[in-house]
Amino acid sequence: MEQKLRVGILGGTGMVGQRFISLLENHPWFEVTTIAASPRSAGKKYEDAVGGRWKMKTPMPEAVKDIIVMNVNEVEKVASEVDFVFSAVDMSKDEIRAIEEAYAKTETPVVSNNSAHRWTPDVPMVVPEINPEHFEVIKAQRERLGTKRGFVAVKPNCSIQSYAPALFALKEFGPKEVVATTYQAISGAGKTFKDWPEMVENVIPFIGGEEEKSEQEPLRLFGKVVDGKIEKAELPVITTQCVRVPVLDGHTAAVFVNFEKKPTKEEIIDRWVNFKGLPQELDLPSAPKQFIRYMEEDNRPQVKLDVDFENGMGVSMGRLREDKIYDYKFIGLSHNTVRGAAGGAVLCAELLTAQGYIAAK
Repeated sequence: MEQKLRVGILGGTGMVGQRFISLLENHPWFEVTTIAASPRSAGKKYEDAVGGRWKMKTPMPEAVKDIIVMNVNEVEKVASEVDFVFSAVDMSKDEIRAIEEAYAKTETPVVSNNSAHRWTPDVPMVVPEINPEHFEVIKAQRERLGTKRGFVAVKPNCSIQSYAPALFALKEFGPKEVVATTYQAISGAGKTFKDWPEMVENVIPFIGGEEEKSEQEPLRLFGKVVDGKIEKAELPVITTQCVRVPVLDGHTAAVFVNFEKKPTKEEIIDRWVNFKGLPQELDLPSAPKQFIRYMEEDNRPQVKLDVDFENGMGVSMGRLREDKIYDYKFIGLSHNTVRGAAGGAVLCAELLTAQGYIAAK
């Protein structure tokens, strides 16, 4: 790409916004030129607006420190500075839906990390390796919004990426019943241990709204486009429990699955390790070379050792074995703020750019 696209980060001072900024440092296609946040941060240098709340392990990129934060509510003003935006705003769902569509109506594509539009029928919710064809609904969305280039696209819930790719890679065998328990890191709530000391040495067996998302969102990923809308799949039937555990980054899933046609263990591992999607075929900048790996050791994957596989963009599977009640059980692990949040959105934007949906204004 001859000239980098100008990127805005909506909600740039929060944890996911910070992750976007970290991931986009030295990106070959995209450059963060604009950061927008709440009115209380507007007018300050980004470094001052964040203050002591920088939550990434790597230092704040020098290139963004002196950017003057804009008011995210000044939609036309922010949109005039960028080619497209990533959205990580912290608002109510109704407010998020409204502001993301407002940006889209300025002819500014919006790639969102938020859940507000995940069930809007003509908004694609995409894991690029799984359902890139869902971007087709952008045409219908643009007709509804009255735009030529503006639209909203979203990525799914962070926790499902620890098991949904594994199920999708096995779709030829017809996964029909799934039981999944996810053990979710505190960064999924936008927290560190400094912010949330009661999580130290603790487990909380409830995450609001998470079980509904975990049971339903994979079905939308596995669905199909019909008349400009996404129709969710009927199978597999999924039931989940979602537990918050004292881990900073990395969502682990314990999964049980029944198939229409039971594969062998060797067939499952083969489909996982050889699974590729459009990002791998197109060699997109953030695409993992290997999306899914299988680890033979009995005690892997582990968060401390394995969460950063493929720079956090790959997912790790392990402990695949037959079960007395279900056909198989296994463990999955994904990085919740990279693949599961900002990194997944960046990969969506790369694919949208490669396919011509995002271009310079």
